[in-house]
Amino acid sequence: MWLNTLLLALRSIRRNLMRSFLTILGIVIGVSAVITMVTLGNGATMAIQSQISGLGTNLLQVRPGQRMGPGGGGGAAAFKESDAEAIASQIGGVLAVAPEARTGATVVANGRNWTSSIIGSTNDWLTTGNWSLGQGRAFTDDEMRAGSAVCLIGETVRRELFGERPALGEQLRVRQISCEIIGVLGSKGQGAFGNDQDDMVLLPLKTLQRRVTGNLRVNTLLVSMTDGSDPARVTASLTQLLRELRKLAATDENNFNVLDTKQLAETLSGTTRVLTTLLGAVAAVSLLVGGIGIMNIMLVSVTERTREIGLRLAIGALEREVLLQFLIEAVVLAALGGLVGIVLATAASIGLSAAMNVPYVFNPGVNLLSFVFSAGIGVVFGYFPARRAARLNPIDALRHE
Repeated sequence: MWLNTLLLALRSIRRNLMRSFLTILGIVIGVSAVITMVTLGNGATMAIQSQISGLGTNLLQVRPGQRMGPGGGGGAAAFKESDAEAIASQIGGVLAVAPEARTGATVVANGRNWTSSIIGSTNDWLTTGNWSLGQGRAFTDDEMRAGSAVCLIGETVRRELFGERPALGEQLRVRQISCEIIGVLGSKGQGAFGNDQDDMVLLPLKTLQRRVTGNLRVNTLLVSMTDGSDPARVTASLTQLLRELRKLAATDENNFNVLDTKQLAETLSGTTRVLTTLLGAVAAVSLLVGGIGIMNIMLVSVTERTREIGLRLAIGALEREVLLQFLIEAVVLAALGGLVGIVLATAASIGLSAAMNVPYVFNPGVNLLSFVFSAGIGVVFGYFPARRAARLNPIDALRHE
């Protein structure tokens, strides 16, 4: 019985291919929209987590002022290199501390020039930022103490200034000084806020302070915590130590702020997930519209096939067999729309992920749920027309013109 009923439903769908296609179009659009939105949202969440983790492992960023962002310093005193040394020696659970000073400048080499970020720090900067050396070596202790004219460059600076030529051992002019390139950093690509992390030149901190900026200001302290350490405890100890070093009274507010990049990643990821859920819910509305379209077409089909239904009932077909025929027809239409929607969503997700530069993350759960939901819509919206067909009076149906 089931096989015969399924064959009857498929034969009816095949008789009206164009109408069947237009009927399932709403389901196709709904399923593909839901899957595409969720897939792109998951990819964006993963990209944000990856980019922020690229800032450093278990990293705390400490800056002057009461808040982050431009103008957040509010005239607060900058840090000193001795602050980083005190944190490293007096706080447990700290892996590395890097004082960082930044400025911008045009660098010149190989007859070319390029505007880049100039960073002054120590070798601990490589540890806190999860940087690797693609070529060359890091600074020696003597070079950092003496403020020698040596530098490490990012991949973007190497590409723009040297192209295919080797950069190691070449001279790079930064403002009024010329420094020797002793290393090229491994590429990290785009940062969490859209910046190019490879567009930078790293100098020893004393070199930048004495020969480039002319001051001893340290803009940021980068504190990398050991695995398994308690961020809350480290942050509390760090805050207390900096208050003492900056001679703040008990009633004074902190004139510095501490950012935990792990918390930032969780916050941004949570926001992205909420937006993904919202977009998926909006897209799911089109599934309901598709379901209404199926019900409408099935009601039309019942009206068109009234004599056929009456004939089947007259020669002995049971009401449940007629009900099952029309119900299966609606479910087949909805399930077919779900399958086509999954195929289109997969193609769209792969293409859009590449265009948006986010990873493609296949989610079997959302694909399966979308298919089951589309089939369920066929059951829900196909039941009323099927019941109407099954309850037709055979005599009245045979008289129908």
